[in-house]
Amino acid sequence: MIETLILSICIGVSVGLSAGYLGSLMVLEKMALVGDALSHVALPGLALGILFNFNPFLGAFGFLFVSAVIIWHLGRVTKLSFETIVGAMFTLSLAIGILIIPESELLEALFGDITKVTALEAGVAVLVSAVALLLANRIYKRLVLSMISEELAVSKGIDVSKINLLYLLLVSLVVAVGIRIVGTLLVGFLVIVPAAAAKNLSSDLYKYAVLSAVFGAISAFSGIVFSSYLNLPTGPLVVISGVVIFVASVLAKWQSK
Repeated sequence: MIETLILSICIGVSVGLSAGYLGSLMVLEKMALVGDALSHVALPGLALGILFNFNPFLGAFGFLFVSAVIIWHLGRVTKLSFETIVGAMFTLSLAIGILIIPESELLEALFGDITKVTALEAGVAVLVSAVALLLANRIYKRLVLSMISEELAVSKGIDVSKINLLYLLLVSLVVAVGIRIVGTLLVGFLVIVPAAAAKNLSSDLYKYAVLSAVFGAISAFSGIVFSSYLNLPTGPLVVISGVVIFVASVLAKWQSK
């Protein structure tokens, strides 16, 4: 019991940090719904893992990676927004996933089950989250510049297309790992709400990015601890913890005016 809790906290805090940090860029670009919709794209990958008896989360990784590349390519070819393309893929993936996933496994896929976590999964989650954080930090300023002005970014020698692809792949990585905590239905929360709370309290870009990561970690940590103590599903409690932080940030901003 204690060992499972420790492993769960390791996964939760690491994923919360990386998801919050990456999510700060999505909220900044007003692409919050992309993070939420992208999480549902993993459902067919989970279903294939269950049907063919291999680790479902490897299926989620693979499906999200392929989907990220397709979304990036379609965006370049059609010039449609990420929101439009991800929205179309989200509905298609959700429909396919629900059709082929066994009913007995559907709830776990949608809401996660961190109680079944293994030491190997925890180690992979921490490693993946650390790599995602480091890479996101390397490209953060270039991404922000490309959001402000793509022409200016290009004039500075930034390959906007490749930076966008790397960002989508990093988000896909973190989302795939986060599915173990809160499932495909709720993992988009970790990419959106902590960053939204941080935006209410931030006066500069650095503080905003750091607070987004911290709030993501606190949301995951609190939800996992309360879940263990109350013997309730982890995913919804992680979401509730994050919403409490968001409400507190709104009140703090309101009082400061």
